[in-house]
Amino acid sequence: MVLFKRKPVQFLQTPPLDDESAEVWCIHQTGEIFVTYEEYLNRMDFYSQPRFICQITGHSGLTFFEALKSEHNGAQEVEQAFPEALKAPVLRRVQFQTVSRIDTLVDMVYDEFKSDYYPGEVVMIQQPTGERLTGTVRDKARLGSKVLPDGTVTQPYSRYSISMDGQQGQELVVDSGQIYRDRKIFTKSVLRSFIKKTVTREAWNGAPWLVKHNVAAQYHIDTRVPPHLRYDNKLLERKQNQAQKKASHPMNGAHEMNGMTSAFQNFGPARLPELKPAPKSHKTAKNHSEPPHQDLNGHHDPGMYHPQNGTLPPIPGNNPFHFPVSFRSSMPPPPLVAIPQPEAPPPPPPIKYPIEDLQLEPREDYVRPTLKFMCSDPPEGVIDSGSQNDKILMKSIGPLLETWDTLNVFCEVYKLDSFTFDDFVEAMEVSKEDNPCQLFTEIHCALLKQIVSTEKEGGKLLIDLPELDEDEEDDESTSPSPEPELEPKPTGRATRSSLAKLEAERIKAEAAAAEKTPEPEIKHRAPDVLSDFDWIEQLRDRNFQDGGWELIMVGLLHQLSKNPRYTDVCEELLSHLVPPNIEPTKETVKRQYSELDLNLRVSALRIICLLTVDTKAFRGYMEECGETMTGYRKEKIEWQRQRKQAIEDLKGLNDQRKILLPDNMPPSPPAEEAEAPKTNGDVKMADADESPEEASEDAGDSDADANARRNTRRGGHRAAERQRKREEQERKKEAELAAAAKMPKQSKQFVRLLKDIQKKQDAIKKCEDEIAIIDNDLREADCARTRVLGKDRFWNRYYWFERNGMPYGGLPTSSTADAGYANGCIWVQGPVDMEREGYIDMPEEEQAAYKAKFKMTVPQRKKMEEGRTSVFNANQWGYYSDPSDVDSLLNWLDSRGHNEAKLRKEILTYKEKIVAHMENRAKYLGLADEENDKEQAKENGKGDPKRMTTRTKAQSSPEPEEFRCFKWTNNVAIDELGHLHSEPPPPPKPKGRKQARKGRN
Repeated sequence: MVLFKRKPVQFLQTPPLDDESAEVWCIHQTGEIFVTYEEYLNRMDFYSQPRFICQITGHSGLTFFEALKSEHNGAQEVEQAFPEALKAPVLRRVQFQTVSRIDTLVDMVYDEFKSDYYPGEVVMIQQPTGERLTGTVRDKARLGSKVLPDGTVTQPYSRYSISMDGQQGQELVVDSGQIYRDRKIFTKSVLRSFIKKTVTREAWNGAPWLVKHNVAAQYHIDTRVPPHLRYDNKLLERKQNQAQKKASHPMNGAHEMNGMTSAFQNFGPARLPELKPAPKSHKTAKNHSEPPHQDLNGHHDPGMYHPQNGTLPPIPGNNPFHFPVSFRSSMPPPPLVAIPQPEAPPPPPPIKYPIEDLQLEPREDYVRPTLKFMCSDPPEGVIDSGSQNDKILMKSIGPLLETWDTLNVFCEVYKLDSFTFDDFVEAMEVSKEDNPCQLFTEIHCALLKQIVSTEKEGGKLLIDLPELDEDEEDDESTSPSPEPELEPKPTGRATRSSLAKLEAERIKAEAAAAEKTPEPEIKHRAPDVLSDFDWIEQLRDRNFQDGGWELIMVGLLHQLSKNPRYTDVCEELLSHLVPPNIEPTKETVKRQYSELDLNLRVSALRIICLLTVDTKAFRGYMEECGETMTGYRKEKIEWQRQRKQAIEDLKGLNDQRKILLPDNMPPSPPAEEAEAPKTNGDVKMADADESPEEASEDAGDSDADANARRNTRRGGHRAAERQRKREEQERKKEAELAAAAKMPKQSKQFVRLLKDIQKKQDAIKKCEDEIAIIDNDLREADCARTRVLGKDRFWNRYYWFERNGMPYGGLPTSSTADAGYANGCIWVQGPVDMEREGYIDMPEEEQAAYKAKFKMTVPQRKKMEEGRTSVFNANQWGYYSDPSDVDSLLNWLDSRGHNEAKLRKEILTYKEKIVAHMENRAKYLGLADEENDKEQAKENGKGDPKRMTTRTKAQSSPEPEEFRCFKWTNNVAIDELGHLHSEPPPPPKPKGRKQARKGRN
């Protein structure tokens, strides 16, 4: 059952069809029928959105049809993997369970069935001799507990009759402790998938788990829901509870105004009579037409009120003693008449924020801080601020970021040390043949190793590549050019003039055929250089030295060019690596690669990086991280439960402390101290400690706490962290004991209570520290996708790449760990085409309506509020690298909008880390020193210093020592492999010499 927003997709009902011959549209996967093509298209658009979830596997971000296919495949796998003999017992146990979380339900069922077996199951038998046999459970006997003579009760157990495989007619009777299942048959993951496939649950609190009707009918499971678990009974019970609450707390109603009670008594607020129009009846009309009232003698009563229009004023009450006797006896009370008044229109409801971002009023007082651009071709209207690189184009910024993020997040798969983004860009730019960069070489070699396995591992190709049609190419090259067919000779007598005419026509036909079939233009000479070079075999042997990996790249790109998806970019790369005007050799390929343009290098590296994403090692690492995150979440739930319990216990202890506190107050200070002269009007507290040494120690501890927050998954150790915290707690306890010795004596009960309170506070702090560590582990293990910080009002995306999947500053053991950052910037990407067309470049009618409301169109508002730096599509990137820009950006964001409220919250969550990394980046690149020099020059009166560019320092000095990227070393490969990726493995150490030395000694 495919899920949408965690709920099953509800199919549309079939509309009534009056005409059976009418044309209809059908979706075969769901059986839905539509009368109009527009409804069919809308439903197909809904099913094509990547917002559906496969219920069995839990995979999200799928279209409906992909999720349906995934469920079908998963159901077949579960059907084959789960033991048939266990299906009925498990379903009977799950039926009508009210456990809300499926994880808890799976744990409960697994613990109950892991040591219980049923007839028909295939089990393994452990013999006392250590021999393992295979058999099938034929019968099961459940033996209850018994009472021993000493009064103890034994535990119940089961005996199983096992039919041995391969030994016809032989059976064994064993206990549950002697048999077990295969580990791959009954696991929590398989059990979870089986329950998801066969069981469903309604979306209300307390709803029971119900086996699907077709499955229940197959295994003869009762589907009649008990009355106390039905939704209507639950709803009725809730209503009864609410009625009882109202009955227990009655409200003081208004007293009715009847008779004498209303005239002389008025207890509480009185309810005014409801005014309604008088009923239009014949009797009322007759009363309205009667003459003024007269007494019995026919004279007018001077004390009576005579109405002008034949109606009486409204009576203030229904008490007859308020009027004269003559009126009481003869005149009935007139009906109440309400004067209709026009109702005022209700005020507009207050705006409930947050709302759509672009529906907020434009703000002219705030402009977004200026973006910086790394490329040489920024968007129109952007002024060069000195931070651009003349060698990088805007189209390469996105692939650069994507490749760097992939290499750092999955550095354990590639066996690469982490590196900063600035070093990565510099290495892509400055690596030359005479000045090779280890970072540039190691990245290529590590990626190539993921494409073909080593000879020990089988030497197989680990990715899918198109086949080369070598035979067809050879045939085309050797086949002669087609000759034009000659016209048949005339049947008559041949003359010289006719023969000359035929010869001229033949020559003309050959020339026309040559013009129609020109020789193919040779773009590159990759087939020539690969004629005697098998790149797969060389990659299997890891021959990367002396231009080896560059030539392997040529072979890979040449074979990948047969894929239409990569044809254009691969042909462009091959035309530069193996040009037609240069003799193709390994040396020339190495030289051409060293002189390759930076943007082409980025394209080549991105291609092989994308190829490695489809490998089994890559997917296995992601699945491993997913399982690790599941374990972390369970551990976090346990710590949260302990913290909640500790907080409740602490609340009770604090209540007890408040009761005992009056009897255990510290004594008041003596009169001499109270009358002592006060110098500045300040009084020193008796229990205050003003020693500066302890304050400095506390400050040092806080700094140690801040520096100790490192990655626990890649280099950090929880044991060391907990040991440090235990030592810190011991020091605090010693200080508290020393302070308690100076305090006046208190009751033992109160002292014991204070100790218990302190223990609970320590327990709560421990839980919070563990939860913080687990949250960081979850952040680092979350490598499935790059998390975006959020979007602004113009649908620009904001990224901070340290947000997830990696330690904040890279691996702690990295050779560039002293840099203290990984990327150090907030990157801004323009809106995707669908969002740009739907929210910014809207149709003219919508733009006109928006302009009528806000006096400007959306593009005009974008230009006004973003200033002179903007990004207009998803291929354009800008960034912020100054800590002051973070505060300006937060001031510009409006928390009343949906998008910017989420974005602002995320930036505030990571603001301290973002600002710290920006400052570390400025120090690492030397930008902070340049700013300090400028400020000192201004203070010394030298005026404004000359404008200096901050472009890459590769242009100023060609010496390799000047480049930061040359300091990087692949420590991960050296530690795990014993050598770099680009180097051959060291020869094995000889063993004979050591044995000979031992023999001599």
